Amino acid sequence: MTTTSQSRMAARYGEPDASALTTWNDTIDQLLDHRSVRAFSTEPLPDGLVETLVAAAQSAATSSNLQVWSVVAVRDTDRKARLSALAGNQAYIRQAPLFLVWLADLSRVSRVAKQQHAELHALPYLESLLLGTIDASLAAQNAVVALESLGLGSVYIGAIRNDIEGVAKELELPPHVYPVFGLCVGYPSSELPAKVKPRLPQAAVLHHETYAAEPEPAAVAAYDQRLG
Repeated sequence: MTTTSQSRMAARYGEPDASALTTWNDTIDQLLDHRSVRAFSTEPLPDGLVETLVAAAQSAATSSNLQVWSVVAVRDTDRKARLSALAGNQAYIRQAPLFLVWLADLSRVSRVAKQQHAELHALPYLESLLLGTIDASLAAQNAVVALESLGLGSVYIGAIRNDIEGVAKELELPPHVYPVFGLCVGYPSSELPAKVKPRLPQAAVLHHETYAAEPEPAAVAAYDQRLG
């Protein structure tokens, strides 16, 4: 266990002499081994995968149980190509067998409120937009953890927001819905394996009791040196 923990920490922080974590299990091992996959094999995805990922996604926390998110599963080759064109022509959107577009969805609560003759006073507030964005993000990350446990890989596509109106038209999104990001899903290519990208030292992001920026310059400088 110590050897695995130390090797994972070394890869995650780019420090060959990184210390092993004292608390460890298979879940933490998987989380520290995360990497963004931008090359996928042609191996077909298992039946029922999307439903499994959505079940995992719906198990994430959601503010006030409002569940103001949705996801569109895209498999159609032509539609993926059009979405790729809207997102900077990123080839892995076309290559991945599954492209999930995660949405902040305030339209559902709007429809429910209308059906129940209730007024949504908070709908125009920034807080509502944040709720949908955060809910979608938490749900998507749950799905990523689930798919990685099944041997699959993924990469987030923030460029789906490059042309929100174009994406909304392509996916026939109703008002009060916007795409937060996309997610390419598939089995990683063995010919172009993805690597773990080192993160900032904990000294740059972890604060005890109060915020302290003093360790930041040295931590960032060390990080830049590791990245080369």
